[in-house]
Amino acid sequence: MKRATNQHTIRPSAFRVRGAVLAAGLGASVVLGAGTAFASGGTEAAAPLTASTTADAVAAQAAAQGKAADAAKKKASDAKKKAEDKKKAAKKNAASWKTPVKKYTLTASYGTGGARWAAKHSGQDFAVPIGTKVTAAHTGTVVKAGPNGAGDGPAYGNAIVIKHANGKYSQYAHLSKVNVKIGQHVKTGQKIALSGNTGNSSGPHLHFEIRTTPNYGSALNPAAFLRSVHVSI
Repeated sequence: MKRATNQHTIRPSAFRVRGAVLAAGLGASVVLGAGTAFASGGTEAAAPLTASTTADAVAAQAAAQGKAADAAKKKASDAKKKAEDKKKAAKKNAASWKTPVKKYTLTASYGTGGARWAAKHSGQDFAVPIGTKVTAAHTGTVVKAGPNGAGDGPAYGNAIVIKHANGKYSQYAHLSKVNVKIGQHVKTGQKIALSGNTGNSSGPHLHFEIRTTPNYGSALNPAAFLRSVHVSI
């Protein structure tokens, strides 16, 4: 009976030890779980801060890209406007200067030498039939008009010289008829004369010059000048 009693006494102790171990394990699990939860909670608390920082960086980058895009757009717009303004200016210049005759053939050009001239050729010749309408190449005021080259010599025959606002002068020679007078204001494309074969001329044509003064000896290359004001011949 005593032995049985001892055995009965030992069993509860074993259960108590086992229960304590289980309780300790459970406690550890709870503590670890709490730690895990705490760690997890810490991660979740940090996450909004990281997301906010990333959002700010993205927003800053987007703003910088937007500014760069706006700057590029403005630059392209300015370049387009500049090109359009240049095109308009070219059209305006082209409209304000014209060739003195239509349906012509270019013959002797500026600087040509030969027995026909005492010096090198001072203008550009436009071969046209006698009686072809000659018009003012640009708006200006007639400063010379008449026979004897309008004062520049008989070689030019009947001639006209027009002064322009840019300080240049245009001259028209070998005319069959002069239709303007000194002091008269003329517009671009206005009829001023009829072409002819007067003076030192080897055939019907218009002799055209661009000068820096109204007088002989100050001629520029008329073809180059016309190109500079966007008129092709």
